[in-house]
Amino acid sequence: MTIAVTGATGQLGRIIVQKLKQKVAPRQIIALARNIDKAGDLGVEVRQADYEKRETLDEAFREVETLMLVSSSEVGKRASQHANVIASARKAAVRRIVYTSLLRADTSPMSLAPEHVQTETALKQSGIAHTILRNGWYTENYTASIPGAVQAGALVGSAGEGRISSATRDDLAEAAVVVLTGNGHDGKVYELAGDEAYTLADLAAEISRQTGKDILYRNLPQEEYAAVLKSVGVPEGFAGAVAAFDVDASNGALFDDGRQLSALIGRPTTPLSDAVAAALES
Repeated sequence: MTIAVTGATGQLGRIIVQKLKQKVAPRQIIALARNIDKAGDLGVEVRQADYEKRETLDEAFREVETLMLVSSSEVGKRASQHANVIASARKAAVRRIVYTSLLRADTSPMSLAPEHVQTETALKQSGIAHTILRNGWYTENYTASIPGAVQAGALVGSAGEGRISSATRDDLAEAAVVVLTGNGHDGKVYELAGDEAYTLADLAAEISRQTGKDILYRNLPQEEYAAVLKSVGVPEGFAGAVAAFDVDASNGALFDDGRQLSALIGRPTTPLSDAVAAALES
């Protein structure tokens, strides 16, 4: 079995490759990256794969049996880029594709959802056996804000009292490896979220507990939160999107209590307290 992982130098793809090495021989793994210079430390074969260049994909998928399609980071280009991947996979006779989608993509109000739905549809129409991993929010999306919150004495956002069932990248990468190396997953759609739902006020309270400092959660209107993000260097367009995602969270878009992730990996998902501790130590 030869398993290729797209986006292998990204934050999720890199963890998937490292976890795959614990399950299968490194010679069975191919790391696919647009910039192969960034993949030299992965300890497996590296091939160039640019979502925008079919010729690189056609060559990269040669003799690949299972493809881990980590969704592109280029929002707005994802659907067309993923279509290129699927077309090249068909040409190369790839037997199976595992794809990272979005939690409840078919009903989600989030602006990220439509491109994921288009990709899911393309996979269903491709004739290639596939599994869809509908990943919930990464816990790191929020714990990355911890240093700034500690410095400012407040955690800010627009999620209100929305409950967030996030999971760490490590948990979600482990789920991907279970599917990539196991049987019985073809045709399945997994809604993957953390066991423990929390509000951003809960997150602030946990930061306070671990630091001994009084960190409050300040809920801001969407436009005001976007302005705060922009003021600390977040590009304007992305700042607006992040604030909108928080508003979606306030309406339940990031909550899920199905516990399919912990069932898939065979253990509880990483507790929020552990994720906060890891962020404070980094």
